[in-house]
Amino acid sequence: MEDLTRTIESLLSARLHLSPQLVGDRLYFLSNRSGRMSLYSMQRGGSSIRQLIPDHIAMPNPALVEGQVFVVVPQLDRIYLTLDADGDEHYQPHAIPLAGGEPEPVWPDRFPGTQVYFEADPDTGIASLLVAPLEDPIMTSYVTDLATLELISLGESRYGNFVIGHNGDFSRLALADGYTAGDTVLFLWERGVEGRRLLAGTELADRNGAQVTLTGFGDAHVRDDGVLVTTTLFDDGGGLAVVPLQGGAPARIAIEGTTHDGAGELTHLGHLDGDRYELAYNIDGCSYGYVARFDPAARRMRIDRSIWGHGPLADGVVQAARYDRATGQWALAFSTATAPVQLFTTDGTAVEQHTNEEIDGVPAASMAAGEDASYVSHDGTRVSARLYLPAGGGEDQPHPVIYYIHGGPQSQERPDFTWFSMPLIQLFTLRGFAVFVPNVRGSSGYGLDYMKQVDRDWGGADRLDHVAAVEILRADERLDAGRLGVMGRSYGGYMTLTLLGRHPELWAAGVDMFGPYDLYSFMEALPETWKTYFYLSIGHPEHDRDLLVDRSPKTHLDALAAPMLVIQGRNDPRVVVGESDTLVADLRNKGKDIEYLVFDDEGHDMVKHANRVKAYAAIVEFFERRLG
Repeated sequence: MEDLTRTIESLLSARLHLSPQLVGDRLYFLSNRSGRMSLYSMQRGGSSIRQLIPDHIAMPNPALVEGQVFVVVPQLDRIYLTLDADGDEHYQPHAIPLAGGEPEPVWPDRFPGTQVYFEADPDTGIASLLVAPLEDPIMTSYVTDLATLELISLGESRYGNFVIGHNGDFSRLALADGYTAGDTVLFLWERGVEGRRLLAGTELADRNGAQVTLTGFGDAHVRDDGVLVTTTLFDDGGGLAVVPLQGGAPARIAIEGTTHDGAGELTHLGHLDGDRYELAYNIDGCSYGYVARFDPAARRMRIDRSIWGHGPLADGVVQAARYDRATGQWALAFSTATAPVQLFTTDGTAVEQHTNEEIDGVPAASMAAGEDASYVSHDGTRVSARLYLPAGGGEDQPHPVIYYIHGGPQSQERPDFTWFSMPLIQLFTLRGFAVFVPNVRGSSGYGLDYMKQVDRDWGGADRLDHVAAVEILRADERLDAGRLGVMGRSYGGYMTLTLLGRHPELWAAGVDMFGPYDLYSFMEALPETWKTYFYLSIGHPEHDRDLLVDRSPKTHLDALAAPMLVIQGRNDPRVVVGESDTLVADLRNKGKDIEYLVFDDEGHDMVKHANRVKAYAAIVEFFERRLG
């Protein structure tokens, strides 16, 4: 156990540096240098690092926040933060001076019992807010000048009314309602005009049961000649369109000059200045970014140059990138499958690295880069996957296998050392395990049609993709499919429970991290503003009873034959602790071999260093005991 702990500490010795923002000659960023996520700044080019908030405050995981975790607004001498309490996701905006200090609520008594997400423009100090009540399904959006804090309502909706773009002075904003992934409608709000106005798409109430073409509206910029917006109307992997300000059919915008190869998606549109834009792509899990120039007359977006995806910023994932108009530079956080996240700045030509985190005590040659292990599933669908083997082949062949399932389900396992998965995958390979990581249907990164195949089919075709993968693994002489363990987090935990119950003969052990056990109780415990989405994407408790009963792991886990470890955060608002409590109690009462680990100061993740060390150790030690 001591040797295992040392290896874990080595893998986690490279501290996280995330979500950077360049302001003048200083970089502001999140880091876990203190053992919990906090806010820091440093002089560009290297200097002593300054912590800006007290040590007892933990910043949330930016991957879980729909909006900015922090933004520096120099003209107001303020930094605005999104804070919750140990992962409970009851987000509220706070502010501190530019030099740091004790965070104070921006609106102390205005939004009790809600989750507040915000996006602020650091140059103007104008921000948009989405307020999601915990006990009411209706969400409200606002725009505000942070200098005055006056709130102007943009309207309300049970489907989001998300701000997805604006013009320079925020007098016009593009808003979107989202029903399920990719099923969106576009609205325009104009200052001085009552309400929002539908621009494109068909609202749910007007469909009368008819099928509609999914629009996939995403990032937008409101121009004088229309709303430039990302969409899947013309390309399943995403593209661009202009929607007239008076409404009408979106016009396709051609994108010319990209240099990447492979399959993937357009993930981001950002306005730089004038007719210059930033485009970001996820191609085979890796990040690519470009500067492009828009020619509205020719309906063309022409790439000027590549920003990341080449040189030192190749073959990995950009966790976050922000453009600084004053310097024309991007600040970004970048990592790969085998290298920890570092902070960089770049103008698209010169690249400057500002951190030098290293994995102490683990030689680079010992890390597993992974190999392509894509396969054809039960119905002919191609499934992207990677297989990580111990470096050099290892001494114990064939290797026991960990079958690792990502969350979401509309997410993707990528070559990213930033979060929970990749250090754990590397830890497994260092201990002699092979790790198989599939991106089955429902995953993002492979187009809207592929991602939508999981809607209202949790535990259906996605489950059969996993069963088909096991048959492929059995044919690989390097792997011991008789020592096959399965694990996953969130939806991955749900699928772990589903596979253990419905295909018990395949698995020798399993680890469930905060996975839904009973789809009824899971959805009943969600915040009210989340239920609308899950009723549409999974099933409605009243109208789809038979489906939800059949697809709940609870229905099938009597057949569980493998020992299982269950891990849960007590403050998790997405899969509440009661869900795992009930799972463990039910299975123990049936004589099943269940171990249970609860973290009192975590939510839907493991973000504190000590907790991550404990969780990694428990998982690996469990599989080593159970798989041999």
